[in-house]
Amino acid sequence: QLQLVESGGGEVNTGGSLALSCTPSGFTLDYYGVAWFRQAPGKEREGVSCIRIRDGKTYSSDSVKGRFIISRDNAKKTVYLQMNNLKPDDTAVYYCAAELPSLDTVQELCTRLSPADFGLWGQGTQVTVPS
Repeated sequence: QLQLVESGGGEVNTGGSLALSCTPSGFTLDYYGVAWFRQAPGKEREGVSCIRIRDGKTYSSDSVKGRFIISRDNAKKTVYLQMNNLKPDDTAVYYCAAELPSLDTVQELCTRLSPADFGLWGQGTQVTVPS
């Protein structure tokens, strides 16, 4: 069974940092696009960052650019999201998602950062930044 297992998250004060990780189970990420999405209460799921596993090229939404860093380890086994300078607006459930595209390129998936493009999802992890 193919799964994405997330860890990390928690509660941190404004300006603090947290790190999330996403590990595949039952498959390898070699040619996948892997993204982090988040969903706050009452809001739509929003794309945060994406990485092309093959070469590590990254994409980020304007709302987190300069604060969040997506990366993968050299063995391509885990994807990380380092979140710095956290704000109350960053409070949400964060999801890891992966897709091995057939028609689109990973670059197209990562540029769009649309939840509809990703078929494999983690269980989600809560990040809370109290106001």
